[in-house]
Amino acid sequence: MKQLIKPQKLQKNDLIATVSLSGCSAGKFPARYQHGKKQFEETFGVRIVEMPNSLRTDLYDNPQLRLDDMMMAIKDPSIKAILTNIGGDDTVRLLRHMTDEHFEIIRNNPKIFLGMSDTTGNHLMFFHAGVSSFYSASLMFGYGENCGIPKIMVENTKKTLFDNSPIGELPQSDEFIVEKVYWDDKNDVLRKRTHTDGWHFIQGNKPVRGRLLGGCMELLAMTNGTKIWPKMDDWDGAILFVENSELQATPEQFGDFLHNIAAMGILENLSGILFGRPGGEFSAGKESEQDKWLSLYPQFEKCLVKICAEYGRSDMPIVTNMDFGHTVPQIILPYGALTEIDPINKKVSILESAVL
Repeated sequence: MKQLIKPQKLQKNDLIATVSLSGCSAGKFPARYQHGKKQFEETFGVRIVEMPNSLRTDLYDNPQLRLDDMMMAIKDPSIKAILTNIGGDDTVRLLRHMTDEHFEIIRNNPKIFLGMSDTTGNHLMFFHAGVSSFYSASLMFGYGENCGIPKIMVENTKKTLFDNSPIGELPQSDEFIVEKVYWDDKNDVLRKRTHTDGWHFIQGNKPVRGRLLGGCMELLAMTNGTKIWPKMDDWDGAILFVENSELQATPEQFGDFLHNIAAMGILENLSGILFGRPGGEFSAGKESEQDKWLSLYPQFEKCLVKICAEYGRSDMPIVTNMDFGHTVPQIILPYGALTEIDPINKKVSILESAVL
């Protein structure tokens, strides 16, 4: 994998820009946006500023405006990081408006870029430009969690973004949230926590190292074959991190994704796979649906093991049920960061700093 440029670390009172590069939830649910903004500022001691179109509600028909906001934030030297408000389903439409000059600007102005889900497309834009970015919570999902940002997220964010020493062993949460609370309700309703038995090291018998590359399954599939799709050399020896969205793709659909990257020659050349806890939330009174969904988790693991075996990769370390993507709390995964999977001691560690 090519060496990615690292951005500068954050410091107290730094200016953070919020952008809506896909969905318009920040404009449609202003109370939730303001809650997330206040919570992020107070927790990390930074200042948030909105880009001109960050709070609009008509951005679906205006991909150029979304791209303009991203590029404005990148070019502004007073802005030290960019935080997406939420994901969505059409960031890929920004690509038709991007020229080589856009990627050159990203490369020449490296700064922290944060987000998840549909933001995978933007992360691959940064990767194409040669700049490391951060697969993380968004302002409204994760950092805007009701009743405060979970402690594990606060500590991991400070270690990843405010500290230029090696990140080290990634923390595991013993609980996660599947209970849905609608954003037009109050943000002071503590959501129910569900116990988890931790990360599952389902395959591998020795430590491996590789650089992180991946994102949300649906968006990886959507960008496959475009100009921002990583080159084959970028996948060689990489650790793929992948998760699925709240659309709740089935294990069979996840298998289709794996078969696709296997047919491309990617799966055989990976060093390891990190799989996030499958995304999904359920409203109160939907406990039976929740239990049915949770019962499917082992099927994703069986799918991984089966398809890896089909391609002669029963040796490859695989970790599932991890705390990233469409789950709360969630940790940050920096693109291109040298990472070790240790299936013997059951830990995943980032061996270098993610920022300068």
